Amino acid sequence: MPKLLPALSPIFLCLTALAATSGLALAEDTNSASSDLIARGRYLATAADCAACHTAPHGGTPFAGGYGIDTPLGKIFSTNITPSKADGIGNYSEEEFARAVRDGVAKDGSHLYPAMPYTAYAKITDEDMKALYAYFMNEVKADDHKPQQTELPFPFSIRTSMAVWNMLFLDKTRFEPNPAKSAEWNHGAYLAEALEHCGTCHTPRNGFMAEDGSLPLAGGAIGPWFAPNITSDKVAGIGGWSDADLVQYLKTGNVPGKAQAAGPMAEAVENSLQHLPDEDLKAIVTYLRDVPASASGDEQSRADLGKPSTEIEASLRGLPGQEPNENGFHIFSGSCASCHQPEGQGNLHYPSLFKNTATAAHRADNLIATVLYGVHRTVGDNVAFMPAFGPDASYTDRLSDEDIADVSNYVLTNYGNPVVKVSAADVALVREGGEKPLIVRLAPLAAPAAIAGGVFVVGLISWLLIRRRRSPAS
Repeated sequence: MPKLLPALSPIFLCLTALAATSGLALAEDTNSASSDLIARGRYLATAADCAACHTAPHGGTPFAGGYGIDTPLGKIFSTNITPSKADGIGNYSEEEFARAVRDGVAKDGSHLYPAMPYTAYAKITDEDMKALYAYFMNEVKADDHKPQQTELPFPFSIRTSMAVWNMLFLDKTRFEPNPAKSAEWNHGAYLAEALEHCGTCHTPRNGFMAEDGSLPLAGGAIGPWFAPNITSDKVAGIGGWSDADLVQYLKTGNVPGKAQAAGPMAEAVENSLQHLPDEDLKAIVTYLRDVPASASGDEQSRADLGKPSTEIEASLRGLPGQEPNENGFHIFSGSCASCHQPEGQGNLHYPSLFKNTATAAHRADNLIATVLYGVHRTVGDNVAFMPAFGPDASYTDRLSDEDIADVSNYVLTNYGNPVVKVSAADVALVREGGEKPLIVRLAPLAAPAAIAGGVFVVGLISWLLIRRRRSPAS
């Protein structure tokens, strides 16, 4: 028997080598599959614009939280979603991660506020949730940063109340392709409805701050800004835009003679949309083209309204007269005309003030907010910048509510929609975060109602106990 060993040795060596080669190939296949999954997750996190809200401004660590989101309820601070085991999601299982993203419930059972758009992310498929989890757990750098805690006033501070809100308004249906539509349409629908969560901003909300499903993408207020109608309506929506215009806007946030992104839309362009391939942007456009037209909003096309003005140039020949809008004239000529040009035509770096969606809209929210908060949008190597003249401005540049109303009216009258008028009260409302929904206006009544309810319950229990004691023994 020992004599057979030399003869079997070559066979044994071949089998060993084959097994090793097979094991190596299997390991390589596994690593490749894992890399593909992580790459898919990276793409999905970009499309979902996670970095915009979960990265603190001015050099914050990516995804370490701390970004303050202004809402009608108060300021909500984003959480750390790095794989830190101390302050992030490092201890989350895949199931717990999916529950937080799609259901708005954290590992400890606490409810998230829908400033985190889980109402849209609920449509994300199981396969994509697996990829997102792989990306955040394996490629995102862990950071033990502990963001500022969100402290909303009563009754919004009671997070368990979100369980009732979710029962009423959270649709947990996952995205299902529409077999009657093209592959491009379905891809665009998935991007727009789930990942890019367009409806979170562009769909109007009811008194309880839930999206109004009867008016999808018909325009909605988001704090001090107003996300315009992006349905297929040719006047109030984007039906009159060319496909090239829409793709350019999504990719750069700027279409000369039409619109420029500011506020939350600038963040979406900077952190998400500019990084998507053109095929994705074209798919989103294909989907938007098919959204039922809604005539809510503007009665004239914002991209066609307005004209240049020669008032500034004419005034150079002498001082302007004592007109009611003289203050607006002086502010515009001193702070605006050097960039936007005397006739309002703009240049390669600054947009035109006529045929502009901010100055020609049926409401002045975005014009006011732009003056208050400025614009900062980085696309590639190009930086679009306008200084803020509101709360973050330097002392010499800060404008009062009356000043901003005056310069807004000057711009609207001379370059935009002259029908729209701005008062100092309008500016104050935008400065305070915009019009409050019904649920916020009723909030001051919550505490007295809770006290009254408690007194009633205690009184009822006391009455029942007294009545029981007085009743004859049976």
